Amino acid sequence: MQTVVIVIHLMIVVVLIGTVLLQKSEGGGLGMGGGAGFMSSRGTANLLTRTTAVLAVGFFATSLLLSWMASLDRKPTSILGNAPPGQSQPAGGVTPVAPPTSGGVLDTLKKADEQQNQAPAVPQPPRSQ
Repeated sequence: MQTVVIVIHLMIVVVLIGTVLLQKSEGGGLGMGGGAGFMSSRGTANLLTRTTAVLAVGFFATSLLLSWMASLDRKPTSILGNAPPGQSQPAGGVTPVAPPTSGGVLDTLKKADEQQNQAPAVPQPPRSQ
């Protein structure tokens, strides 16, 4: 069903683009060229204006229909109150494991800083590869 609506929508878009390009504007557009037309300029303007309006309504209707059809597959979700299954709270009788006291991020950074302070102060020349 959605594919059919998409095809209809695309056909409306192509015809709407063509209709807008055929309309006469200040610069002439694609509708320019002598008085050898099948209709008078006033009749052509009325026809193109009405056709554009009808196609615009069809474009908006199919756009809304496609949006509504896409929303049917969405499932409502909540960001509050849903914990991932691996991070559930421990049961009442179980005590949580304490985090390690050594080997944390701050200790690692402190060790890296101490190693940099012990490095020689003379910069090394770049080596070619």
